[in-house]
Parts: sequence; structure tokens; C-alpha cells
Amino acid sequence: MPNIGYMHPYVVHIVVGFIIAGCVLRIISLAGKWNWMNQAAATALILGAIASVVAVRSGTDAHGPAERVPGAREAVIEHEEWGERARNLFLLIAAVEVVGLAVPSRRRWFNVASAALGAAGLFVIYETAEHGGDLVYSHAGGVGLRTGEPEDVGNLLRAGLYHQAMLDRREHRGDAAARLFAEMKQRWPADEEVQVLAADSRLRDANDAAGALADVDAILGSLQDARIKRNARLVRAYSFLALGQKDSALAVVERLAAENPASVRYRALADSLK
Repeated sequence: MPNIGYMHPYVVHIVVGFIIAGCVLRIISLAGKWNWMNQAAATALILGAIASVVAVRSGTDAHGPAERVPGAREAVIEHEEWGERARNLFLLIAAVEVVGLAVPSRRRWFNVASAALGAAGLFVIYETAEHGGDLVYSHAGGVGLRTGEPEDVGNLLRAGLYHQAMLDRREHRGDAAARLFAEMKQRWPADEEVQVLAADSRLRDANDAAGALADVDAILGSLQDARIKRNARLVRAYSFLALGQKDSALAVVERLAAENPASVRYRALADSLK
């Protein structure tokens, strides 16, 4: 059998959509006012059960790289166990729906049984999704790993370095933040935003205004993105301020304010420097 781990993010959302729709429709259908709901609920629940089989298989194929991430194994196992519980319950619900369709005289009773199981199914699918979210967003399970492309792994590393550096800055560990931004600068020399962030960190975290000014001056002429260029010029202005060169800082900010008349920020900063 081919490895279908890459399909897991797609299939799980199909399962969630079909199962939630089917359970809600089945519960409402017990009122007996809209006959079309019986067929709609049965169709959604049966398709959701079939999709859940594919979801569990794709999750099994995908769990290897995620499980090897340090600290993520327990989260992977919990998500996998809840996924298997959900699949088994949805297959049972689908079986009840099929029998109900096959035995019209008893369909009402099978619909009630399906609705009761569906209420439990909503809880199970919530728990499965909650554990999946914990795995992805709290343990980075699968983030940057699904395609196997080096660029995606690099994106994961860059995001991790950035968030840890910002945390270090908030907790007043400037040296640690500066080291992480310097690592980003070394790894992604062609990334304009990373280069500006590294210069800003050299000013904020390492208290090296002269170095930050030199870094910005070295890249300012080659920056293509207008937003990043504005940020670089702000770093330049704050570097001048840190060096005691207030007139040079004011000149930079005045130019920014003139080029961006709709920005209250630049005008307020320029006024504060006068």
C-alpha cells in the first residue's frame, strides 16, 4: 500500500465536516418534520465513516516523523488513540444507518440509536481534534515535516528561532535573543526581513548601536520590499539616537513621515524628536 501520510490534513477535515453535519442532521431529523434529513444524515454519516478509515490510515503513515520530535511522542499516541476510537464509533454509526435503510419498518428506532451514538460521536471527534491541535500547535508535530522539503524544515527552524528570541527578549535575556537572531542572519543571508530583524536585535538586545547602523547601511540600498525598507530605516533612526546623533535620527524620521503622510506613527515620532 502506498504511503498516504501527506493526505492526513485533508482527510481529517473531510471527516469532521461529514460527521458533524451528519450527527446534527440525524438529531434534528427525529422531529420528523423534514423527510429529506433522513437521507442527508445517513449519507453524511456513512461517507464520514468511510473517510475516517482513510484518516486513521493516513495518520498512521504520517506519525513517524512527528513522533521522533523530542517531547511529541505522548501527544502523537494520544491523538492516534482518539482517532481510532472515533473511527470505530463512526463505523458503528454507519452500520446502524445502513441497517435502518435496509429495514424501513424499524427505521425510526435505528435513527434514535444513531442519534444517541452521534451525540457521543461529537464528543469523540472533539477530543480527537483537540489532541490533534495540541500535537500540531504545541509540539510542532508535522509542521515543516509533511512534504519532506528542506525549505519547509527551514521555515520551521526559522519560526522557532524567531519565537524563542522574542520570548528571550520579553524575559530580559538580551544576550540569548541576540545569539538567536545572529543565527538566523547567518542561515538566511538572502532573507531581507531576517537581515533587518538581526540588525534591530543588535541594537535592542546587544546594545551595539554602531554595529546595527553598519548592518542597516550595508543592506538598505538592496532592499526591495517597501515595508521592510521602512523598518530598516527606523532601525537606522533608533541607532542614531542611541549614538547621540539626534539630528541624524530626526532627518531619517522626517523623510519617512514625508513619504508616508497617512502614517500617524512617523509624524508623532518626528514631533517627539524635535
